[in-house]
Amino acid sequence: MSIRHVLVVDDEPDICELLEITLSRMGLETTIAGSLGPARRLLAEREFDLCLTDMRLPDGDGLELVRHIQAEHPELPVAVITAHGSVDTAVQALKLGAFDFVSKPVDLKQLRELIDAALRLKPASSDRSDEVPGDPPPAAEEPGPLLGQSEAMRRLRGTIHKLARSQAPVFISGESGSGKELVAREIHRLGPRRDRPFVPVNCGAIPAELMESEFFGHRKGAFTGATQDHTGLFQAADGGTLFLDEVADLPLPMQVKLLRAIQERAIKPIGGTRELPVDVRILSATHHDLEAAVAEGRFRQDLYYRLNVIELKVPALRERRSDVPYLAEHVLARIGEQWAIGPLELAPDALHALQAYDFPGNVRELENILERAATLSEGPRIHADNIDLPVRGHAANMTEFGVALNGTDGLPLDRPHPPDPPSVQYQDVALDDHLADQERHAIETALQKTGGNRTAAARLLGLSFRQLRYRLKKLGID
Repeated sequence: MSIRHVLVVDDEPDICELLEITLSRMGLETTIAGSLGPARRLLAEREFDLCLTDMRLPDGDGLELVRHIQAEHPELPVAVITAHGSVDTAVQALKLGAFDFVSKPVDLKQLRELIDAALRLKPASSDRSDEVPGDPPPAAEEPGPLLGQSEAMRRLRGTIHKLARSQAPVFISGESGSGKELVAREIHRLGPRRDRPFVPVNCGAIPAELMESEFFGHRKGAFTGATQDHTGLFQAADGGTLFLDEVADLPLPMQVKLLRAIQERAIKPIGGTRELPVDVRILSATHHDLEAAVAEGRFRQDLYYRLNVIELKVPALRERRSDVPYLAEHVLARIGEQWAIGPLELAPDALHALQAYDFPGNVRELENILERAATLSEGPRIHADNIDLPVRGHAANMTEFGVALNGTDGLPLDRPHPPDPPSVQYQDVALDDHLADQERHAIETALQKTGGNRTAAARLLGLSFRQLRYRLKKLGID
């Protein structure tokens, strides 16, 4: 196994000796530089696999070295050593491109974890025959799950590759349905933590009274009902990534505790007597305006700045209309395979209708629309008439899924149709649930009338057998 080489930039002999001993025990070679000048010369003379630099140096500070490395040696991971409690300085280093930071007094376990992660990120030098154990990170040109060839998506994928090389907290902003969790998973997949857990959590889905236990865990007997130890989300994600979705929904008391856990890199389970160190990268997201929440006092400013070290905006689908045909083709291929109904395709008029639509629900809405279109299509070719775009209005949706199933074939619905609302506002979740209930009721009524004969039920509903089979699977009707 070839020896990896680490450059340590520090003028304190005790720190240098501690780092050199630690690195040597890890099988790493160490070169010491006492200030910025010698460090720059060493970087120009030979290749290193990692740089560890103190923030305070005789001829400058570590931030200058971080800037220099980002400009001249962008493939080299650099981590900074900060004074205890200097969170603002560490955040500034992360914004400039530092891989990670460690605080004084140096925690050796945390330091070793940092070094291992950094060396997994950078392959061994080309003049060495061996590499560090573990799979290398995926190449930048490797296709991933973020589909689309628009300029907005190319920029997004390029930024994700850069952010994957850091351990900085990333705040992912974007509209509902635009793919924020998919972006978070890509940052994790392309980074050095890819072999460790990715733990997503919807902050708005956890009851306030259970939130502390869910995040930090609890000890047996800590409260009524705590019959055994419970591992929290932070410990479940140890060594990996914790994705806080809809972080704006966190109650203020929990925001305080989350801030401390992030800053101290430690958590204390309910009923526990000591803090437990955790090594977790934090990614967060919301479709709300978090700055407005801060201004209104609903979200702590200090937590906002700690989560929003780097902000990544996910483009809305209407901002990349050229990707609609490619996305639609991918979704239809999945539908055809998943429901075993053969290949599906969009007619030109259907594609034109989709590209002209604004998609307030973004990619998630596109998937829902195409699933409905697949049920309405008589054959493998989907036309504009089969696409139930919400822009046509709530009443049109009710006609398609209510009156049409209650029309000339003599199948009554047992409940009245709701009145049309005075204005049209698309709510993807509420509307989908309502339509599914209407559709399920009509199909179940038809099956009851035909004694479970699906062919006869399809005739009553005015559907083809293929359409009915698709809807049965989609709605989970046995």
